[in-house]
Amino acid sequence: PESNTDVEQLKQQIHLAPEEETSTIKPPSGVLPPNYNFEYTFENFIVGSTNKFAHAACMAVANNLADRYNPLFIYGNSGLGKTHLLHATIIRMKQNNPDIKIIYTRGEDFTNQMIDCLSRQAMPEFREKYRDCDVLLIDDIQFIIGKESTQEEFFHTFNVLHEAGKQIILSSDKPPKEMEILDERFRSRF
Repeated sequence: PESNTDVEQLKQQIHLAPEEETSTIKPPSGVLPPNYNFEYTFENFIVGSTNKFAHAACMAVANNLADRYNPLFIYGNSGLGKTHLLHATIIRMKQNNPDIKIIYTRGEDFTNQMIDCLSRQAMPEFREKYRDCDVLLIDDIQFIIGKESTQEEFFHTFNVLHEAGKQIILSSDKPPKEMEILDERFRSRF
């Protein structure tokens, strides 16, 4: 973004799944979770030998959705820039296409929202939210491992989006082969 006005316009165009609002699923709005940082751009990401491929893949996705890296799975230890890359990708996608519908959430929030919707018998609402987008980004996807119902719901959401040619971007602190409890069908998709 070139100015504070550009940042504010981007904030209004990106829907982020709120961390603290798990009681209802709301339509896209300008409400951003407190941990979202519009300072996380490609321009200020430090590229090194261990992250240059992830950086290049995220830039490729941001510039050409669902073209080469779909799904895109980024993994690495905590603190190495996965979240920074996800946010930079969102910003670039919105700069390239302001009308694109993006859902960004963390694995824990995806799980909590699903549990809430199950308890309220509102799963159609949950499915509509996560399956009616152009891009789905889930940070810390490893959080759903071992949570059978959440994994199953994610599996179906993943398939719906992938079959529709929508972009999926996931991050994790470990590679799929190290997620022992993860069902093989998930490993193959990741």
